[in-house]
Amino acid sequence: MADIYEFQLTLDLPGSLPPQDLALLRWHLGQEGGRQDDGYAYPLWGDRGPALRIGGALVGELCSDGPQWALTVRQEAHPDEFDDLRRMVLWLGARTTTEGTVGYLRFHESHVPDVLVAEAGAVRSAVLRVEKVLESATEVIPDPHA
Repeated sequence: MADIYEFQLTLDLPGSLPPQDLALLRWHLGQEGGRQDDGYAYPLWGDRGPALRIGGALVGELCSDGPQWALTVRQEAHPDEFDDLRRMVLWLGARTTTEGTVGYLRFHESHVPDVLVAEAGAVRSAVLRVEKVLESATEVIPDPHA
């Protein structure tokens, strides 16, 4: 259990997503109506409830507002799952309508995550390196009026 990572993903997908793509997403989320047929051993994002190592809750939601789909995932991931996770993130990156930061992967003992960025139909990882940490003793969220 020591090699656990926090994986978080939030992105939008077009409302015109084909039914077989929606079925695969639903299967990975553990939702009814899902159908697996792409060689995955088990759903990547079907866990719900309290997280064992990363704190907080494990979630996976796919919602529609009409013109598009919204996907939010927060799960614990083990490096043994990284090949399937990478394949799924790249698959989503080719379909997302979101540009910019879409999530992160963080080793559970680390304070700094690797950021996932969607651009031009692909997702890349931006590895952050911290030389010096600047902390504020009084502000958790910056005051935009200060």
